[in-house]
Amino acid sequence: MTTVTTNTTRLIRLPEVLHKTGYKKAWIYRLISENRFPKPIKLGSRAVAFIEIEVDEWISNTISNSRTAS
Repeated sequence: MTTVTTNTTRLIRLPEVLHKTGYKKAWIYRLISENRFPKPIKLGSRAVAFIEIEVDEWISNTISNSRTAS
């Protein structure tokens, strides 16, 4: 039996980022400006998206840092 592993990079839009993090738009963009959150990529003149794995890694790191800081 052969196992096929697919590595797909999924782009997510801001509403999903807000849902995943629990933050509001202004706070996400503040963190981005402080280089504390993954930067979005430009899709067009008025559209951006985030790379899902980068957001997920940021969430995991934030949880880990929170647990070890205590």
